[in-house]
Amino acid sequence: MKEKIIYTAKTLAGMEELLQQELLAIGAENTQLLKRAVAFEGSKEVLYRGNYSCRTALRFLVPVKTFPITKQEDLYENIKTIPWEDYLEGSGTLAVDAVNSTSVFTNSQYVALKTKDAVVDRYRERTGNRPSINLDDPDLRINIHIYKETCNVSLDSSGSSLHKRGYRKVTGPAPLNEVLAAGLVQLSGWNKTVPLYDPMCGSGTILIEAAMLARNIPAGYFRPVFGFQRWKDFDEKLWDRVKAEENAKINDAAVTISGSDKASRAVATALENIAFAKLTDTIKVTAAAFEYTVPTSDPGVIICNPPYDERLQIDDIIGFYKQIGDVLKKNYKGYEAWIISSDLKALKFIGLHPSKKITVFNGPLECRFVRFSLY
Repeated sequence: MKEKIIYTAKTLAGMEELLQQELLAIGAENTQLLKRAVAFEGSKEVLYRGNYSCRTALRFLVPVKTFPITKQEDLYENIKTIPWEDYLEGSGTLAVDAVNSTSVFTNSQYVALKTKDAVVDRYRERTGNRPSINLDDPDLRINIHIYKETCNVSLDSSGSSLHKRGYRKVTGPAPLNEVLAAGLVQLSGWNKTVPLYDPMCGSGTILIEAAMLARNIPAGYFRPVFGFQRWKDFDEKLWDRVKAEENAKINDAAVTISGSDKASRAVATALENIAFAKLTDTIKVTAAAFEYTVPTSDPGVIICNPPYDERLQIDDIIGFYKQIGDVLKKNYKGYEAWIISSDLKALKFIGLHPSKKITVFNGPLECRFVRFSLY
């Protein structure tokens, strides 16, 4: 019987239920919705499959130890008792990510520093050598979460965040997080058969995530490495089987996915990313300002991430959003348009009655993902 462990999959606020459905689809059991996370029970196979295929997951955490913490010394002493040599060679590299929500410590950086000290001291005392620190690409990434008087120690099986898909070789200003883009496509209810259009496509992230969803290309297909591949207990045979099974689901779905952007540099960036993802036959992108576009296919779904924050300033944001509404009403009858924005005031000037509103977050920005049905 395969051993089952209670793992935690992290995600963005508003994406928890999507991630829960993805986890259930790959065999996870006893799922529990948390804030920006889903706890679930599963085997190592489910852990590997989740890292490779889940589109709305940011990272998968494997529990190591939980202990009470009432004074600062509790952290160092408990961390030092963990047999880190079971997970990492003394010549390896490590990094510590810490989240602190307690009065015992004043900041998360100090928590990470004391954790690192305890791990290094254990190695030095037991083996005479010590792992070095590599914040960008470590062999082992340790996750510390302190809430009130409880400290949870986990290993990050993903390594770098899973939003780093590996297909985006170049970006423009204010790129959309890949996990957010994948979540928006799924939240829209797009059925993977009607045309999908992004009229302000930037570097093409929404388009690529939609195409990967339609063609069943795993979220991690283009990633060069995952954290668990460097662990001592890495099961290469199991990993090869999981990848082969997920890759066998890839299809050549005939679906119309298109985008445009008024910035020629953005279009060039999108085309480069689309080509790297080998999706040139699936996605078409042209240079055009939205106000000059007309539908090139049967009615479908529009998903749009217009400028709305300090990184992409527009002189007349109200006029810009009014123009979006005018173009939708005039040119895109029969479409369903979804727009994400953190500028709630500007959204009202689209001049259409929203048929649905969903709260999501783009980094620290609280946004609305709003549907307009263009009858």
